[in-house]
Amino acid sequence: MKKRRVALVTGGGRAVGRAIAVALAGRVEAVAVHGRRLGAEVERTARLVRKKGAASAVLEADLSVENQAAALVRNVEQAFGRVDILVNNVGPILVKPWDVLTAADWESMLRGNLLSAFFCLKAVLPGMRRRRWGRVVNIGFGRVEHLGSFPTILPYASAKNGLLLLTRTAAVAEAASGITVNMVSPGLLEGGLLPAVPAIKRSAIGRSSDVAAAVEFLVSEEASGTTGANILVAGTWRM
Repeated sequence: MKKRRVALVTGGGRAVGRAIAVALAGRVEAVAVHGRRLGAEVERTARLVRKKGAASAVLEADLSVENQAAALVRNVEQAFGRVDILVNNVGPILVKPWDVLTAADWESMLRGNLLSAFFCLKAVLPGMRRRRWGRVVNIGFGRVEHLGSFPTILPYASAKNGLLLLTRTAAVAEAASGITVNMVSPGLLEGGLLPAVPAIKRSAIGRSSDVAAAVEFLVSEEASGTTGANILVAGTWRM
């Protein structure tokens, strides 16, 4: 049964973001679909959301810039009255040897993966606190709690681990306001960036719909007692 909720999915133009937006359309009244730039892919997601019976709008913002993230949330609130569910799916990745990284590389990854989520979270919290209900789901990656060697994705891995710390900090801080904050961490996904190895077992490669299903649970009423969690959706990858 649909709830009178409004969801905002960042990075909703393709793959995981699209799967999450379409899945949530079966549960909520409206899904706002964000893209860094508007175009056919973001519009397609919105059409799929509407096809499932939810209202939708597409919105453009560079979430690495705080005032643009705040404006995005304001625009969703103006369009639909509120934001009850925030899915921070934006997460650019840079594959580059660690010893040739620049300061700009680090800043780009930290802003794109950590600060973007922080900015959006800060913007939605006042309304969620007033309504005494909210769901925030941050999208991590399959090795987010592995503090080992990341020679080719070091800034990305650092930012995603920082995002987990933000997730758990906000979860504790906002629990009394009826707001849950969780993380879903995908592993290798069909259509995504796969490592250059001779063979990867099929059981180690998941689907965007698997990630969307985990998000669906976390935003449900049944998940009111789940907060600060990191749900790994990675099959047998790295086992």
